[in-house]
Amino acid sequence: MSSKRADVGIGKDILALVLFVGLCLGIGGLGRAVTAESVTTWYTTLTKPSFNPPNWIFGPVWTTLYILMGVAAWRVWRAADPDTARGPLAVFALQLAVNLGWSVAFFGLHNPGLAVIVILALDLLVLTTALMFRRIDRLAAWFLVPYLAWISFATLLNVTIWRIN
Repeated sequence: MSSKRADVGIGKDILALVLFVGLCLGIGGLGRAVTAESVTTWYTTLTKPSFNPPNWIFGPVWTTLYILMGVAAWRVWRAADPDTARGPLAVFALQLAVNLGWSVAFFGLHNPGLAVIVILALDLLVLTTALMFRRIDRLAAWFLVPYLAWISFATLLNVTIWRIN
């Protein structure tokens, strides 16, 4: 990958990667904080479909997805000039905020119906982000595909939980 930011130096480039991944993992940590208590209390009272994954799977999956998201954003930041990267990275930041908003809606507010609205917005924002990233760095867009697949599954799960409860 040729970099539009090659002049920043390897140290700053690595620092930027760490910051992008750290931002994504930080959002994940905030979501985990919102989720933690409800997973062992309120969430256990919900009727869940047969395809609901075991709780232990969520941590490793989300950690992997947040790392991939951070690397994707870093690649776009690195590959494009600031004016070109600004829009796609703004949409990326918005989807991160909406991602956290889903945890607040579902687990924090105990409102699966509101969470359906939030996750549908998240689906659209992640798809938009991937398409915008694709114009700059195809690999960055591919790094978002597992995330899009997971939240598509989560959308189905969220809708199903909302309907049966």
